[in-house]
Amino acid sequence: MSKSTFGQLPAVTIRATDGAQATVTLYGGHLVSWKTSDGQERLFCSHASSLDGSRAIRGGVPVIFPQFGARGTGMRHGFARVATWQLAASGEADGAAHAEFTLQHTDLPEAIGATWPYAFTLRLRVAVQDQSLELSLSVHNTGEQAFPFSAALHSYFAIDQLSEARVGGLQRVRYSDETPQDALQAEELLQFTDKLDRIYYQLPGALHLQSGSHTLRLEQQGFTDAVVWNPGAQDAAALPDLADDEYQRFICIEPALIQPDLLAAGAEWSGRQRLAFI
Repeated sequence: MSKSTFGQLPAVTIRATDGAQATVTLYGGHLVSWKTSDGQERLFCSHASSLDGSRAIRGGVPVIFPQFGARGTGMRHGFARVATWQLAASGEADGAAHAEFTLQHTDLPEAIGATWPYAFTLRLRVAVQDQSLELSLSVHNTGEQAFPFSAALHSYFAIDQLSEARVGGLQRVRYSDETPQDALQAEELLQFTDKLDRIYYQLPGALHLQSGSHTLRLEQQGFTDAVVWNPGAQDAAALPDLADDEYQRFICIEPALIQPDLLAAGAEWSGRQRLAFI
């Protein structure tokens, strides 16, 4: 483990013995780089993103908590991605490098803390080895009141070309999008022609992202749902922290807990995602 910077942000980089590495900024507990042992960068980060702590980073893996999107009265996508986390531990075991980061209610800026009256500890664990990455997020209610929360790992995966990418594993899975009615996906492989924003519910198994000659397998536990998103040309042009043509070089596939879960006092929830090129 070594301390580093990403833009102007303090960061931590972990390296496995085989060369795989990951970089996490303390701002947001945000995974901003994942390089497999062959040196390939597997995550997308926008060149137009602010990297000074003034706003959430566009790309990598933002931690979404305690609200997904605008589904609530709080900050869009919650406050975890714009709060400062603490490095809790790091090390290496069986060739894999790992680091753990925590965020507690006492770490929140006063303005944010005033909007969230509950005590909690978030813990994010990042581990890399060879062609794989494991992310785990836990939410511990350390207070005396139950609270509702949603959570997601808003992963931006680097791809060669949007029109050639395919996502498998979603056939016959129920989803919702901007249309009034839920639907079941008919296609075996999901393709992208323009903007796509879907929430898939109750995934039955692993997903696969195909891009060029690479196939990424995505497994998740604890997270019941998945969000698949790309802004398309028109929405990308309206985003100040995304260059107009950058939408063609990423797909977001996010393990998520969309419907708020009620976490009892003293209880803990955890979700995990394992990514591996096959």
